[in-house]
Amino acid sequence: MTPLVPILVGGAALLAGAAILRSFGPRIRVGRLLVTAPRVSVAEAVRMATDGEARFVGIEGRIESNDEFEDAAHRPLVLRRTRLEARIGRAWRRFEDSLEVVPFEIRDGLDGIAVDTATLDDGLVVLTRESLGVVGDLGDRAPADLPRAAPARARIDQVSTIDHATVLGWPARGDDDRPVMTARGGRPLVLSTLPGDEAMRVLAGGDRVRSWLATILLAGGLGLVLLGVAWTAFQAVGIATPAIVLGAEATPAATEVTTTPGASPSVDGSASASGQPGSDVAGDTRSSGSGPGLVGAPGLAILGLGLVATGLTLAYVRLTGGPGRH
Repeated sequence: MTPLVPILVGGAALLAGAAILRSFGPRIRVGRLLVTAPRVSVAEAVRMATDGEARFVGIEGRIESNDEFEDAAHRPLVLRRTRLEARIGRAWRRFEDSLEVVPFEIRDGLDGIAVDTATLDDGLVVLTRESLGVVGDLGDRAPADLPRAAPARARIDQVSTIDHATVLGWPARGDDDRPVMTARGGRPLVLSTLPGDEAMRVLAGGDRVRSWLATILLAGGLGLVLLGVAWTAFQAVGIATPAIVLGAEATPAATEVTTTPGASPSVDGSASASGQPGSDVAGDTRSSGSGPGLVGAPGLAILGLGLVATGLTLAYVRLTGGPGRH
């Protein structure tokens, strides 16, 4: 076996894991941002917006509004998104998507910053309330081209003033010159009212098997690629690779033994009059006055290892959505 085998197998695993991640759609990127975005206080976000400091950050606080409205359970809402869908074959077709929203802000103590709800789309992470039925139950709200007996569902996302929220975005000045959290530079505005683990479950659509499979493929693939690169580097600097790794048994090299009358045999073909093997062997780096040396090109191997690691990092960032542009 050669170092190319684990590199190829690891690369295939990385591509498979990335393909599974891509199948989750843009919400997988929202999950990555919830984990990686640096957190600041609301007061710091307000200062950044006032000073024009462009940086993607996260804040946490309570939701407040002077214009909230009530749902059927008399909860004070600031946002309600209703999506009506019908199942045609094995796919769900959306035929209505309505949004009710009022101005609100995230507050922490005396500090508050508004949320630019106009840019809030896939970044809304809440528990979805779902009702099932048939298209005929919707009356005039259902398109005429849909079968009345086709399965239908209503999916409702809500944000209430009783929720504690995490908001990720760019602090900036709004149209009214007030500080606001918004989307910019290719990164979405994210608002989550769920704890971290629950938010990840919702973003993955509850598909734990697929998310775990992607994690295993990415971790295993990266490990195999690094193993192959390290193996190649060892060979380049002249470090012997154990036979067990190579998948073959080590066999001693054949040597020629020569003798002369009155002298002891020597494995290198030389002998001394006293019967002892010669001590000065040409080309032996272990001879007196010199230590073991390296062969190959260690500098080139180290450079190659760094380039491969950098390339893998960039590929992962690109496949999972990229950091966006400032």
